[in-house]
Amino acid sequence: LHTPMYFFLLNLALLDLGCISTTVPKAMANSIWDSRAISYSGCAAQIFFFLFLISTEYCLLTIMAYDRYVAICKPLHYGSLLGSRACAQMAAAAGGSGFLYALLHTANTFSLPLCQGNALDQFFCEIPQILKLSCSDSYLREIWVLMVGICFASGCFVFIVFSYVQIFSAVLRMLSVQGRHKAFSTCLPHLFVVSLFVISGFFAYLKPLSFSSPTLDLVMAVLYSVVPPTLNPLIYSMRNKELKSAVRKGISWTF
Repeated sequence: LHTPMYFFLLNLALLDLGCISTTVPKAMANSIWDSRAISYSGCAAQIFFFLFLISTEYCLLTIMAYDRYVAICKPLHYGSLLGSRACAQMAAAAGGSGFLYALLHTANTFSLPLCQGNALDQFFCEIPQILKLSCSDSYLREIWVLMVGICFASGCFVFIVFSYVQIFSAVLRMLSVQGRHKAFSTCLPHLFVVSLFVISGFFAYLKPLSFSSPTLDLVMAVLYSVVPPTLNPLIYSMRNKELKSAVRKGISWTF
């Protein structure tokens, strides 16, 4: 399992675990204790870590699309383009990009004066909900940060789509029906999760205020913050024969 794909899967699994751990445990604790309270510093920390993890994960999904592109379209160059050092550098770049964006977004958001109270209508601290509490003239300060995020997300999504267009073109030229089926069964769920993440995230952050409602906001938040990290292990692990075989061996050695 010491290949670039499994290296990225390990990082993806850690990021998924972090995303879920950042929002869901606090929401469950508040539900059990019939409370909706969170401290100001706790809210800032939750937003920072969530943005850091989700941004890094999106970068990593983009890198994984590149990994699949090289493996299928340029197999003879796979070892040189995706060596252990290159993989570590790409993972570090993804983490660094996520950290800088999360730091910028969190600092800018919590520098805004809150004039509309301190009650968030959401199960975790979400930036669109915090912006609803800010003064109307201060809201414009967040626009440029959102534009950076839009450009960042759009660039990654275009790169993923371009990579998979090249992949599908190569797969359709395969003579083996089994090989085509395996490639499509791996690529299509990945594209589904990425599309769900991008569309729901865009809608949550950029939808007009006239379309806002507590139920719709909750659904969108769950779609981009909980569903992709939950589906990723099923898509990338349960469908992989080598990984399932390694898990069985690990369990047999344990018992």
